[in-house]
Amino acid sequence: MLKRILMAVTLLVIALWAWNSSLLAPPPEGEPRLLAHRGVHQTFHRENLENDTCTAERIDPPTHGFIENTIPSMAAAFEAGADVVELDVHLTTDGRLAVFHDWTLDCRTEGTGVTGETGMATIRSLDAGYGYTADNGKTFPLRGKGIGMIPSLDEVLQRFPEQRFLINYKSGRPEEGEALAELVADHPEWRNAIWGAYGGAEPTFAAMEGINGLRGYSRKSAMNCLINYLALGWTGYVPEECRNTLVPVPANYAWLLWGWPNRFAQRLNDAGSEIILLGPFEDGDFGSRGIDSLDEVSLIPHIFTGYVWTNRIEVIAPALTQR
Repeated sequence: MLKRILMAVTLLVIALWAWNSSLLAPPPEGEPRLLAHRGVHQTFHRENLENDTCTAERIDPPTHGFIENTIPSMAAAFEAGADVVELDVHLTTDGRLAVFHDWTLDCRTEGTGVTGETGMATIRSLDAGYGYTADNGKTFPLRGKGIGMIPSLDEVLQRFPEQRFLINYKSGRPEEGEALAELVADHPEWRNAIWGAYGGAEPTFAAMEGINGLRGYSRKSAMNCLINYLALGWTGYVPEECRNTLVPVPANYAWLLWGWPNRFAQRLNDAGSEIILLGPFEDGDFGSRGIDSLDEVSLIPHIFTGYVWTNRIEVIAPALTQR
């Protein structure tokens, strides 16, 4: 009797392994695709980083002159090989979506006040590179080089109608998502450029409701997807939270996912979803840390056709090409 039980358990384990093994899943065709976070931009050190930290005051010594969320930085990212560029938006007092990261203007520009409580004309007049410093304020290498360079989303889409963008909402205002839906309704030729949305749940899901087929996620929905898949994925079941969406996966926890990478990718793709491979998850960095160094390129599976999130597209794209 004991032998029969052991044999049954062994067969069950073998069946479970085979059902979830990437080795037995057909390898996907294609190459990794690259998602450039904020375009080509100034990187910064992450020590003691908080949600309200002014990252412009802690940049690494500049190796280029690009400023995040500006049209030149996006053009440079696409030229470097980005398939998608992530950008941040705020709804201004005159109903435009300003492409700018911070909740307030005080950190990066010479302006003051809440970004969403300011008109687009005022925002556009500011110097996007005003506050950047790598030496605690001794010098400001980008000051004066970003005057008039903060664009509105419609200006970005006019400039890059054939490219694709991931829209990041920094607020909990559903009207920001509604504004994106209205923009697409007025300009259906831009629909394909809006690849996805994420961030604040209310605007993200408002945008998804207003734009047919738009995929997106909030921090909560992404975590629910991964947790539920960890609990149920061994059966091959893809939870509802993982269907028809974008699934961000921290690279250092990817191995925990049933069938990673090939079987997992097959299941997600069959469910209408795309994988975004993030950098290693540490201390609340979910969604912003990317594959940013040559050492971290090894975290990308050799057979992987999902999207790789990076803050250094100019470094990672050539490294992947040479791999």
